[in-house]
Amino acid sequence: MKKVLIAGLFFGLSGCSFAPTYTRPDLPTASQYQEKMVEDGHWVPFKATETSQTWWKVFHDPVLDDLEHSGLVANQNLLAALARLDQGRSLAREQWANLWPMIGAAATHQKTKISEHTMIFPVQNYPAFQTNQVQLDLNYELDIWGALRNAAHAADAQARASADDLATLALSTEAEIALDYESLRALDVELSETERQVNSWSDNRALTTVLVTGSEAAIPDQAQADLNWQMARQQLNELRLQRERMQHALALLVGSNPEEFHITPVEAELPTPLHPVPGMPSVLLERRPDVVSAEEKVKAANANIGVAKAAWFPVFNLTGYSGYGNTGYGPLLVAPNRLWSFGPTLSLPLFNGGQIAAANDLARAQWEESVANYRNTVLGAWREVEDQLAALRELEEEAEAAHGASEAAQQALEQARLRFEGGLTNRFEVLQAERTAALTLTGATQLRLRALASSIVLVKALGGGWSDLDSSDSEKSPAPAGVHS
Repeated sequence: MKKVLIAGLFFGLSGCSFAPTYTRPDLPTASQYQEKMVEDGHWVPFKATETSQTWWKVFHDPVLDDLEHSGLVANQNLLAALARLDQGRSLAREQWANLWPMIGAAATHQKTKISEHTMIFPVQNYPAFQTNQVQLDLNYELDIWGALRNAAHAADAQARASADDLATLALSTEAEIALDYESLRALDVELSETERQVNSWSDNRALTTVLVTGSEAAIPDQAQADLNWQMARQQLNELRLQRERMQHALALLVGSNPEEFHITPVEAELPTPLHPVPGMPSVLLERRPDVVSAEEKVKAANANIGVAKAAWFPVFNLTGYSGYGNTGYGPLLVAPNRLWSFGPTLSLPLFNGGQIAAANDLARAQWEESVANYRNTVLGAWREVEDQLAALRELEEEAEAAHGASEAAQQALEQARLRFEGGLTNRFEVLQAERTAALTLTGATQLRLRALASSIVLVKALGGGWSDLDSSDSEKSPAPAGVHS
């Protein structure tokens, strides 16, 4: 009966834990974003569960689809993060294994010869002898104070944090690929328009040369024409360099060799920025993987407090062995050769120079750090969303004005051409109208890229896409040529 009571006591105590009961850290609350949803319903709220893992498909661009897929498969930073996740999960399994008894096997075969001159009473011709032994060993630490269990819970939380870190990096990679790709397409438009400007300035330079030769223009006019042409050529070369660098950046993101990676230039209008936004800031606590990761690290630190506190208390182990042994005469595995040992051991720290107290202070400080990091991550997430909502509001208005200016410049160019064909103006006016149209289109493209970039960063800030994204009113881009790698 006493043995049963003792066993019951041990098993009852094994459920103890010194880790504090976990509660999510307090956060400042907000019922809505300062940059509110517009009243006309153009922006649509969504629920935390309505997620989309392929948010970029709304742009309807097969090249971008291929790049995103390649990036998620071959990006080296993602592969490194995946390896870190595997490490975290392996460590968690290792910690949980400590809760089980450790059983091992051992076998020895020894021959021994004792020196005749090391014994108190020397014996001459003392014969050599041998010993044989086989046995099973047992070592089982009773987790009475929950130290092992809390260490396993902490490792589990760290593994989940690694998974969320991987998701965070994947989302950042997706957004960076989309940003770089759309920047590349904007550069294609700018290159095309800048080439038109170079050709226009070249024609302007040729006409000026004719006028100077005929004494209808001054030499300074020729110098100015040469300067304008050379500056346009310089700008064209700079844009080509920017495109090469952007293409190399994309190659790195998708894990390709830059020398073998090429995206065919295409002159196409950029897609419309994405509009849907969330209705509640609290949604970010469930959607953003970096916020979830930060909270998992708080949980790990909370469990480690229990590990540190348990160090003040004694450690109980059950140890023993069972096997057979003899001196080499006769069979080994018979009953008379049976040997065994079994019993509990207890170890209690009495003096360690303040080591345990320091470990407890360290665990508490690490918990406080994790809480501060969690709150900072949440506040940073809210700020990122507010920043992009404000940017989208302003940039959309600017982009609309720039688009109107570009259309007006194009109409002015058509009118200049008609007047030139009717003999009402000269070629210089047409060339100037061409350059103005090219400049305004370039400006409109840059503003649209900025608005598009803000919407992509907003997707990242919100923790990913949403289920109704594919039904939004983004314009479809023409299918450009493919990626060659």
